[in-house]
Amino acid sequence: MISLLVKEKLYINEVVLGTGFGVLMGPYVANVFDPRSWGADQNTITLEVMRIVLATGLFAVGVELAVCLHVGTCQGFVDHGLLHGLFPMLDMISALCIASCLTPTDPVTCAAITRGKFAAKHVPLEIRSILSAESAANDGLAYPFLSISLYLTLETSTRVAFGKWFLVGWLYQVIFGTVLGAILGLLFSKLMKLSHRKGLIDRESYIAQYLSLAIFTIGVASSLGADDLLAAFAAGSAISWDGHFNVQTEGDAFASVIDYVLNCGCFIYIGAWLPFGSYNSADLGITLWRLFCLLIAILFLRRIPPLLLLYRFVPEISSWKEALFSGHFGPMGVSAVFVSALASNRLPTPATPPADQQQLLAAMIQPIVSFVVLGSIVIHGLSIPFFNLSRGVHSRTTSLSLTWTWTNRPTPDWVLWARRADTATATPSATNTVVADVERGVVAVSGDVSPCNGEATRGDSETILATTGREEVSVAETSPFRRPREDGVTGLDSRVEVAAEVETTQVENSTASPISSQVKTVRFPNAQ
Repeated sequence: MISLLVKEKLYINEVVLGTGFGVLMGPYVANVFDPRSWGADQNTITLEVMRIVLATGLFAVGVELAVCLHVGTCQGFVDHGLLHGLFPMLDMISALCIASCLTPTDPVTCAAITRGKFAAKHVPLEIRSILSAESAANDGLAYPFLSISLYLTLETSTRVAFGKWFLVGWLYQVIFGTVLGAILGLLFSKLMKLSHRKGLIDRESYIAQYLSLAIFTIGVASSLGADDLLAAFAAGSAISWDGHFNVQTEGDAFASVIDYVLNCGCFIYIGAWLPFGSYNSADLGITLWRLFCLLIAILFLRRIPPLLLLYRFVPEISSWKEALFSGHFGPMGVSAVFVSALASNRLPTPATPPADQQQLLAAMIQPIVSFVVLGSIVIHGLSIPFFNLSRGVHSRTTSLSLTWTWTNRPTPDWVLWARRADTATATPSATNTVVADVERGVVAVSGDVSPCNGEATRGDSETILATTGREEVSVAETSPFRRPREDGVTGLDSRVEVAAEVETTQVENSTASPISSQVKTVRFPNAQ
């Protein structure tokens, strides 16, 4: 009922609202909805819920971009170093496993930056495209990090672990999954164009492919053991490679509605799933100050320094400000929860206290990942409202400063930005006079009017166009001494346009002699 106010005025999206509502409905507040009370199957349920939401989101990103624009970052290695330093109980391999969960940039949370009214007005298209493409590609990049850490943790032989990592993690899951998704996307693209040419498919069926093809792709890829997220992204890119799918689905809101409903439900689930009781576990070495230090260090060190150093090699980023903006917006959300649930399914059930490093990793992975996800949702989800509020404060401050500076002028506030002629620059030969009655919105112009097309001049400072009969005249000033226009002052958005309304009437006697002296009226518009 208030979605327009919340999304288009306050710029708060469903990510923040859904998570907050999930926390309120979860076991720590209302205790209406508790996913962790479902027993041993809760990890599997969480994994599949995140998989469906991610697959539809990545398929939509692939359709919109059509070409993958991946920006490689070192965020996985930065996360690994921070985790190993702040949580010394974790060895290098366990820290790498948790870092792989935090590596992917979440495409669902990133949509708050790359879509919507604020993004269209203030974020360049190149930045939006590169953020969306990076979020899609990083989801697949998490698999190699996760697989090598799990193989090194679960396998007794390092040689066997690296062999499985290369053959299974890279060649089969990543490369085969990408090729499989591209083949499925191209095949469906050909079939749908053929059906469209023969009149066998309608527009509604085209729109339905957003959901059906995404679910079909992840079903096939998961059944074959490939990377289903990269397969969904590749399928979306391939099906819209020639633009035919985009043309057929352009302007329809069905896909956006489906995306919105899935995102709301997913983040309500995440809000209720968050393990607040595990954020202060002394036996595991998890404390609130360590979690806050980890969150702050990840936000400032994971993406911003590499992008500030390397943005000159990225053609889509043209300045350090855009690099800083792109470095800040690397949100973690659904992807991190998905990878942590995937790792928990492959790790042994932890005992209390954990007996070995595998059980310690299984006990610590979800509390650490969920806290970073919660902090990222709050900070990245509220960044746009904060930026918009700061811009509004700056604009109002500039406006009030200018108004205070010019309050000694003998004109009312509503015509502060009107263009006015400077009478001091009029030539001595000019006989026109201007009598102002600005309170009533009327300026009376009297003087000699040239008979040639009804044009009278007042030196180089202004031109008054007058016509005979019952016409109203427009005053246009070209004086260099006029007060500054509002469009020359940075930070001011509102304008008061002063325009003349010209009412033309037919002159009854076209042969009448020109009037040598007359009074004309200029009417300013009422105050807005």
